[in-house]
Amino acid sequence: MTVRASATQAPVVALDSPAAAIASARRAVLADRYAANAFTIEWRELAQLESIAGEWRELAARALEPNVFYEPAFAIPAAAVFGRDAGAVLVWSGTRPRRLLGFFPARIVKRRYGLNLPILVGLTHPYGPLGVPLVEREAAEAIIAAWLAHLAGDLALPGLVLLPLLPQDGAFATALDAILRRAQMPAADFNRHERALLAPSGARPLYVEHALGQRRHKELRRQWRRLSETGAVLFSTAMEPAAVAGAIDDFLALEASGWKGRAGTAAAQHQELRRFIRAAVSGLATEGKASIDRLLIDGRAIAVAIVLRSGSSAWFWKIAYDESFARFSPGFMLSVVLTDELVEDPTIARTDSCATANHPMINHLWCERLPLCDRLVAIRPQAPFSLV
Repeated sequence: MTVRASATQAPVVALDSPAAAIASARRAVLADRYAANAFTIEWRELAQLESIAGEWRELAARALEPNVFYEPAFAIPAAAVFGRDAGAVLVWSGTRPRRLLGFFPARIVKRRYGLNLPILVGLTHPYGPLGVPLVEREAAEAIIAAWLAHLAGDLALPGLVLLPLLPQDGAFATALDAILRRAQMPAADFNRHERALLAPSGARPLYVEHALGQRRHKELRRQWRRLSETGAVLFSTAMEPAAVAGAIDDFLALEASGWKGRAGTAAAQHQELRRFIRAAVSGLATEGKASIDRLLIDGRAIAVAIVLRSGSSAWFWKIAYDESFARFSPGFMLSVVLTDELVEDPTIARTDSCATANHPMINHLWCERLPLCDRLVAIRPQAPFSLV
C-alpha cells in the first residue's frame, strides 16, 4: 500500500473509510524531506529482516522512543526463539535511497481473553519486556497513521490490534492517542501496572542515600564489611566485546546454580536460549550498547548484572547471584553499585528495571515508576471491540 502526503494536504489513501480516516487523522505538516513522497508499507517475517539490518539500526538511532529489544542486534537472534510465527510491518520513505521510518513487529494470535478471537499482537516475550515500536521521530504521527491505515486496509489481518507493555505516558502512546482521537477509533487499556524506573531529577550523587534511608544504608555498610571478611571484594564492569563475551559465562553459570536451575528454567539449560543470550548481548556490545557488571570475591563472580542501552535510555535486563552468599545480599549490593554508576552517567536519562510490578528488591532502591499497559485498538468498525 502507498500513502501519499504533501506539506499542505492530508494523505490520500485508496482504501475504505476506516483506513482513510486513520490516514487523514494526523498533523498536516510533515518534515520537508518526506513532504512530496510516498510511504511504502510491507510485511516481512522476522527471519527475513537481516538483509535490512543497516537501515533498521539507523531507524533505532532516530526513534521517537527507544526500544533496545526491537533493535536488530537483539531482535534477530531473539526471533529464532520467540518469533518464529512473527513478522513486522515496515514503513519506508519514498526517497532514494529509501529510509526505514517505522518498525512494528507483531504476530497473529488466534485466541485471546478466553475467546476464539484473532488479534494482531505486538511482539513481546519473557526476554523482551517492552512493546513500543520504532518510529522516526520527525514524522511520527504520519508514520503511525500510515501503519494503521495499512492494517485497516488489509482484510487478511485481524480487525483488532493489541500493543502489550506499552509505556502509558510515552511519546509513542501520546502520538497514537492523538491519531485515534481524530479518527474516532475505539481503544482501551488493559493490564495497567507500574515497574521500577531510575530517572533521577534532583541531586544525583545522593540518590542512593535518599532512596535507602539512613537505617538501610547503615545495614548495607555492615553487610559490606562482613562480605569483605570472606575475601578480596572487587567490582568489575565489562564493556569491550571480548570482555562481555567472557562475562556472559559467569551470568549463565550463576543463574543455573540458583532457583532457576532447580526449576529447569535457567538459560544455560536450554541451547536455544543460551545461544540467543550470547548473540544478543555480544551483538549489542559491539555497538557499545551492552555492559556486564560483576561482584567478585577472590576473583570469583558472586553476582552478575546485564545492562542494555540505546540512546539516553538503559535497561537493567538481567541479574543472577550465588545463593551460597545470600546472607550478604550480593544481588542487592551489586544493584546499589550499578545504580551509582547509572546515576553518575550523564548520557543516561532513565533506566527501566524490566522488573515485575512491586518487585521486593528494586522497588526499594529505585524511586520512580514506569506506567505500562496493554493497549487494544479496533482498526475497523466491525471488529468485536465491545465483546473484548
